[in-house]
Amino acid sequence: MNCTYQQGEKLLDDILRPGIRLQPHQQVLFAVPFPYLIMANSEVSDEENYDIAAQNCHTKKSGAYTGEVSAEILDSINIKYCITGHSERREYFNESNQLLAEKLNILLGFGITPIFCCGESLQVREAGSQNSFVETQLRESLFHLSEAQVSQIVIAYEPIWAIGTGKTATTAEAQEMHAYLRSVLAKQYGRPLANDISILYGGSVKASNAKELFASEDVDGGLVGGASLNAAEFIAIIEALK
Repeated sequence: MNCTYQQGEKLLDDILRPGIRLQPHQQVLFAVPFPYLIMANSEVSDEENYDIAAQNCHTKKSGAYTGEVSAEILDSINIKYCITGHSERREYFNESNQLLAEKLNILLGFGITPIFCCGESLQVREAGSQNSFVETQLRESLFHLSEAQVSQIVIAYEPIWAIGTGKTATTAEAQEMHAYLRSVLAKQYGRPLANDISILYGGSVKASNAKELFASEDVDGGLVGGASLNAAEFIAIIEALK
């Protein structure tokens, strides 16, 4: 929840101005607040492999849910991606794994690619139960889906314990969890599908660590927070894509 309309428009312009040409396998998404979706979509309309994502959606197609935004509404303005289950939504709005399963269903029904977030708190990490915790998140939100449906989802791992706590997740820790997430998907849906799913890292990605993180075998990209509000910083992260 950052930037006025004018600030957001300038930020997009500043990031796009260098004209970084992405490879066919690379993609950059801007997940902007709801009021800016149409503007942002217009900004990237002529850019190859740049696209726009919503930050959230409701579980229902339509109805008396004042203040909410549905997948149907997102689809009607040509939004093709939506973040689901971000750690802040889970923490501040008590979004459960079951609720997120419903959001995945509605998004996939409208052909919108969910960016499904998972991750553990400091308490869970210190107890050494992070693997079982994130596996439960995947199992309860994703595993009712078919192989074809899961293949359309992007996973984003957020080590909540390393965001704003003063603690830092190492590249090795990021790789370890990403590899584990892929193994969980492989057990349920097979190794070929698991290898094809993009798993993003969302633990304070910045210009200084992006290249090292992205060099990890199972880290396919980043879910970037505060660093995306600085054009030069975000440009450097884009340039670090493998």
